[in-house]
Amino acid sequence: MSDANVRIPEEAKDRLAAIAAAEGLSLRAYLARLAETMLTPAERVERAEKARAALRAWNGNASTLAEQSALDDELDRRLARVQRP
Repeated sequence: MSDANVRIPEEAKDRLAAIAAAEGLSLRAYLARLAETMLTPAERVERAEKARAALRAWNGNASTLAEQSALDDELDRRLARVQRP
C-alpha cells in the first residue's frame, strides 16, 4: 500500500488527530476508516433508491421527487423555527 500526502490547514489536522486519539486510533488509521465508511454521492443515491423501493413494498409509499423535496423543505423550515433562540 502506498501513502498519499494531503495538504490541509493545521487546525483541521489537529482536530482530526484529536478525534482519532479519542477513539484510540492514529490519524492515519482514523482517515483510512473514515474513507472506508463514507459514501460517495452515487452510493447515497443508490441507497436512497433502495430505501424508496423498500418503503413502496412495505407500505405503498410512492411519493414523487417533488413531493419528497416539498417534505424536506417543510422539515427544514420546522427545524429552523425550533433552533432559533
